[in-house]
Amino acid sequence: MSRPWNPSPGIKASAALHLGAALGTLSAPALWPWAAGALVLNHAALTVAGLLPRTTLLGPNLTRLPVAAQARRELALTIDDGPDPEVTPQVLDLLDAAGAQASFFCIGRRARQHPVLCREIVARGHRVENHGDAHSNAFSLFGPGRMRADIAAAQATLADITGQAPLFFRPTAGLRNPFLEPVLAGLDLQLAAWTRRPYDTRDGRPQQVLRRLTRGLAPGDILLMHDGHAALTPEGRPVILATLPLLLDTLKAQGLRPVTLLHSLT
Repeated sequence: MSRPWNPSPGIKASAALHLGAALGTLSAPALWPWAAGALVLNHAALTVAGLLPRTTLLGPNLTRLPVAAQARRELALTIDDGPDPEVTPQVLDLLDAAGAQASFFCIGRRARQHPVLCREIVARGHRVENHGDAHSNAFSLFGPGRMRADIAAAQATLADITGQAPLFFRPTAGLRNPFLEPVLAGLDLQLAAWTRRPYDTRDGRPQQVLRRLTRGLAPGDILLMHDGHAALTPEGRPVILATLPLLLDTLKAQGLRPVTLLHSLT
């Protein structure tokens, strides 16, 4: 299945600039330095846009839940880079104890290593979404063919293991390039970023991680955490396991309900 690809205004403007530069230099060759300079600036702007995980300049990007979900005082807890055989089961237990739901953005190759754990995520009422197959740090440099192959491989793996096709995709560190949105349209996936990022792969201090997640917390927020590649606390414990109970208590105290991304759209 696929969905229509509608280029964003930024992509349309870039295409128009390229066409104008080509026609302009054909009609007035002396203008080529100006045309070349404009194209260099345009490509620089597209590169910067790809480095901004929450921007919509390159296409649709879910960074907050819809108005209806906000009215229900819902927010989304999203957990990346798993499944991890040591950490993920403990995260699931913490979520169960709080009656909370989450969306797990799983890496395809890790899912193939731990298929039972992926099925357990779904069996406990959560969603498994697509975080790419290789989780390459160079993902934003991929061309469209390699990008599609990576995402499609993870999509096939996760759908086969869980019986549910992922609906959302998140690239490594949220970084991307202009090829991503047409690839996602062809695979019928939606890009999902976040509202709040705690840098919990770098910072093992639970209170600092919690502060980044809860500063200005509001209904409709999409929170990012990591069960894979989690930083360690000073005591050597994955920081998500120390922070998540505190976060869930905070959400309960504020009357906020953690749901999956899919649930928030219904």
